[in-house]
Amino acid sequence: MDTIARAEDTTDRDLAYNVFARSCPSRSTLEHVTGRWGALTLGALHDSTFRFNELRRRVDGVSEKMLSQTLHALERDGLVHRDARPTNPPRVDYRLTPLGERIAGHLLALIHFVEGSQDEVIEAQRRYDDLGGR
Repeated sequence: MDTIARAEDTTDRDLAYNVFARSCPSRSTLEHVTGRWGALTLGALHDSTFRFNELRRRVDGVSEKMLSQTLHALERDGLVHRDARPTNPPRVDYRLTPLGERIAGHLLALIHFVEGSQDEVIEAQRRYDDLGGR
């Protein structure tokens, strides 16, 4: 089945949620998952459990504030579990929930596809730029 047929099948179904509808709550979850920091955070957590600063080093370039906001959003969506241990000093670990693991698996497939397509993307960008853009 081709991509267009699959997309039509999806739109023909009677879904409880429709991300294309303005008021659908799945839009915010999609934004959390597919935004730059959300996608990279989920991808990193797919590999292992991390403490905050370990995760910040793994997701190169994310600020402390953005990582904190991202983790809060992903935790609220049920994708990340925050395990705070009352030790001295306190220890907080982050890991994916079962739902987060499923979503991260799909997301990593897309990430790997994009990485594997970069030669084609770079060539397309070069051709576009050589023609002066638009």
